[in-house]
Amino acid sequence: MPKDTLTIRDNRTGKTYEIPIQDESIRAMDLRQIKSAEGDFGIVTYDPALLNTAVCRSSITFIDGDKSVLNYRGYPIEQLAEQSNFLEVAYLIVNGNLPSPKQYMKWESEITHHTMVHENVKKFMDGFWHDAHPMGILVGTVGALSTFYPGAKDIFNPDCRRRQSHRLIAKMPTLAAFAYRHSCGMPYAYPDNDLSYAGNFLNMMFKMTEVKYKPDPVLEKAIDVLFILHADHEQNCSTSAMRVVGSSQVDPFSAMAAAVAALYGPLHGGANEEVLKMLGEIGSVSKVPEFIKKVKNGEGRLMGFGHRVYKSYDPRARIIKHMAEQVFDVQGSSPMLEVARELERIALQDDYFVTRRLYPNIDFYSGLIYQSMGFPTSMYPVLFAIPRTAGWIAQWEELILDPEQKISRPRQLYSGAARREYVPLAQRAGARTPADSPRPG
Repeated sequence: MPKDTLTIRDNRTGKTYEIPIQDESIRAMDLRQIKSAEGDFGIVTYDPALLNTAVCRSSITFIDGDKSVLNYRGYPIEQLAEQSNFLEVAYLIVNGNLPSPKQYMKWESEITHHTMVHENVKKFMDGFWHDAHPMGILVGTVGALSTFYPGAKDIFNPDCRRRQSHRLIAKMPTLAAFAYRHSCGMPYAYPDNDLSYAGNFLNMMFKMTEVKYKPDPVLEKAIDVLFILHADHEQNCSTSAMRVVGSSQVDPFSAMAAAVAALYGPLHGGANEEVLKMLGEIGSVSKVPEFIKKVKNGEGRLMGFGHRVYKSYDPRARIIKHMAEQVFDVQGSSPMLEVARELERIALQDDYFVTRRLYPNIDFYSGLIYQSMGFPTSMYPVLFAIPRTAGWIAQWEELILDPEQKISRPRQLYSGAARREYVPLAQRAGARTPADSPRPG
């Protein structure tokens, strides 16, 4: 009768081990019993970048990359993007279930009334150089919030955790918009609690001299949908950073600063900017076939296609493509949009890309939307960080409450020198003598 175990024979010793299988996985610590001698440490797994290692159990996000499935707490991303709004999705991600009308009203009120930041936060931001990158400002400012709320260290107090969740989700758009306006020398625009979460962000970004900023409903909806699509995405680089730093039981502001810093990298939060660069280099629809040929010859990269998780069409890309059409109807089309459409059309028909499962991902169209709405490319990773705050908070709290989790401490395979004896400086070959030393003057 089949058993849920894995039998391993160690050919060094001839011993056989039976390892339990649970959820299509084995525990790495079960391998430690496999030793070639009594004093050995035991077998460890070697997995650079953790490509095939599960580091936690999570009930937040489910992805089936082969079937283009992305669910938050069991709800398909397509349904949430079409019928929900970001604040409701944030509640779902943080609390585990969709809210009742009463719960939603309370949640919305809590978030809305935490959007303001201490005036000293503005002074802190003013210390950054005038052309500092908004993402660099965000990294520093989120970390600095830990000094404004020292009580956040009480991480095992549920009420305290809830309060920090409200603060972070509420204040991130404010910090992001302030970082942008500082970087371009504009006065800060304060939150307007009469507006929606997305509308308020647009207000703080783009308000000029008008008494009351009124966001375009299409653009407001586009931002809201983009926020939903970016709210969480399993154990990616920045989420892993949140969990690893959070495992030291530091306050959530400090852990989130690490997550924001991870998102700063071009391989993570800056991918849609790379798409725009690629489209700009192509220049026109007539040059797309030539560019495709170069990619197939290994002379270039097709940015915005393919994903480490999705082996078919990124489900978020379908949603965002539809949203892009609506935004362009309001903002006007772009020459790069036609290049993007032609590039997508050819790539989806070419066996070279189809056999490699290189389908458009969320970054392919998001950069075009942001550009059309007037966001500078330096703000793209910042726009990513705002909604991902909900996911980071939920992942952090899941970590805190998981009894199996300990402070993160990966193993390594040492490849350096064997033991060496110290030789005093003067006795080493090629050592300089006093006569070799330069004389003053």
